[in-house]
Amino acid sequence: MKQLRDMAEYDTIIIGSGAGGLAAAICLARAGQHVLVLEQHYVPGGWCHSFYLDGHRFSPGVHYLGLLGPGQGTRQLYEGLGIANNLTFFRMNPAAYEHCWIGNERVDLPADFEELYEQLAARFPHEREGLRKYLTVVRQVNEQLHLIPKMSGFWDNITIPFRTAQLGKYGLFSLKRVMDWHIKDRLLQGILNVQCGDHGLPPALASFPLHCAVMGHYQAGGFYPSGGGAALVKAMTSTLKRHGGEVRTSAAVRRILTEPAGPKKTRAVGVELASGEIIRAKRIISNADPAKTYGMVGHEHLSPKLLAKLAKTSYSVTSLMLFLVVDMDVRAAGLDSGNIWMLRHPDLDKLFSEMKAADILAEDEFPALFISCTTIKDPASFDGRHHCLEVVTFLDFKAFETFDKGGDYHTSAYAQFKERIIEKLLNSVEKAVPGIRAHIVTQELGTPLTNEFYVQSTRGNVYGTEKNFRQTGPFAFGNKSEIEGLYLCGASILSHGVAGATYSGVQTAARILNSSMDAQLVPEPGQAVRVYEAEDPATWPEWVHQKRRDRARRLHSQPQP
Repeated sequence: MKQLRDMAEYDTIIIGSGAGGLAAAICLARAGQHVLVLEQHYVPGGWCHSFYLDGHRFSPGVHYLGLLGPGQGTRQLYEGLGIANNLTFFRMNPAAYEHCWIGNERVDLPADFEELYEQLAARFPHEREGLRKYLTVVRQVNEQLHLIPKMSGFWDNITIPFRTAQLGKYGLFSLKRVMDWHIKDRLLQGILNVQCGDHGLPPALASFPLHCAVMGHYQAGGFYPSGGGAALVKAMTSTLKRHGGEVRTSAAVRRILTEPAGPKKTRAVGVELASGEIIRAKRIISNADPAKTYGMVGHEHLSPKLLAKLAKTSYSVTSLMLFLVVDMDVRAAGLDSGNIWMLRHPDLDKLFSEMKAADILAEDEFPALFISCTTIKDPASFDGRHHCLEVVTFLDFKAFETFDKGGDYHTSAYAQFKERIIEKLLNSVEKAVPGIRAHIVTQELGTPLTNEFYVQSTRGNVYGTEKNFRQTGPFAFGNKSEIEGLYLCGASILSHGVAGATYSGVQTAARILNSSMDAQLVPEPGQAVRVYEAEDPATWPEWVHQKRRDRARRLHSQPQP
């Protein structure tokens, strides 16, 4: 009998249709490979997928993106993948794409580092010098982080210590350590650290370069895709199919098939689906996190070194996500396209500890919340009456271990627990939108178990592996595994977030093709992302206004209860 690898049906099978998996698939398919993407959910997208509640769209993993201005990184990424023409973004309020609500204080973050400095320096004049130095270092370290992957050749290797001096100076320090060197005012520290929510680590545990990368990603503000996360998925799957790639949903992978490849070597040769179907390929890429990936391989096929690394690997925070549809004018209540970060106090190390409390119902409010209104961020989605809000907080998975016993966790006790959580979340949301309880049309709560079920993330994590010092950069899981023919991509490999995961897929494909990321991201002719202002209807094209009119007309034509 022929060996399985000699009977390959595909060049590459990709497990998981998140942003990383789809990006890898596009790169490989347009290089001529026969590519199959397998997704266990009934819709593709992973964390980028959208779902509907009574006809209203929500995107649990896409809240905003950065660097979508002309010539900026994320725009170049989409133009290089050939998906830009299918994407439209709205720029969130440039004067305040982030609203920091810390205790009774209200401070806005504008979409420009220089404006950020001027605004914060006026509010905290006693910190002007330290603030200037701190923001300069943040910018320098972020720029030097992006410089490293582009370096190659003798001269670059010789000059790298000089061209990345600030990264070398601050690279091994925590965010808290560097912050304390420059900024003394605790409120200002809390404001500058508010985007810790975008990587899920408190300042004492977060590496300073990680936080610089997050701040750098939003240096020109925040952008939201028209159509939510599903628009990104549709653009990527359409492009993949145009290049001959395939996507299969409701196709959960039970195990990655392997065979001996020499002394102490193993080769990946295909997958077995939960249905029992076997599909063979020359190589496999897993967009699942490392625990899920190597669980599908089987620990008996792994080296002691890899097993030890897996045993020590920690995963990022998990979340509660409250999805609300309301029939009120939330703009009149004070909301706009900017996100609200609502923190009890400015000490984020303490806040993260409080968020991980064992008894999450011990108090009347959660220590910290993220509040976002997608129907303002995406004006084309508004029907004239209903607004959609997404409310997020972090917690420890232990709070849900009681219900995580295998099988169906949707018990009456679980439902009651969710109802109590919703009430507690609404106590805080009422502060941002007074009177909102009386206007709720639909509500649903996503829990860590929801994350596990729909996205297959280990312990419901939202950012892949925890991005601490020993799990990032050279210490992260590589995109090529010790199993021949098995590769990885996604939030646990290169970086987290929508853009980070997408880049990881490009990087993995480039490695398979013996190419470079830059070579994979040469813009296709005529590709251009469209960007409009969420806060300025005068910038919207006619189709946006028409969509709003159509939605309003359909709403008014429905029978009233």
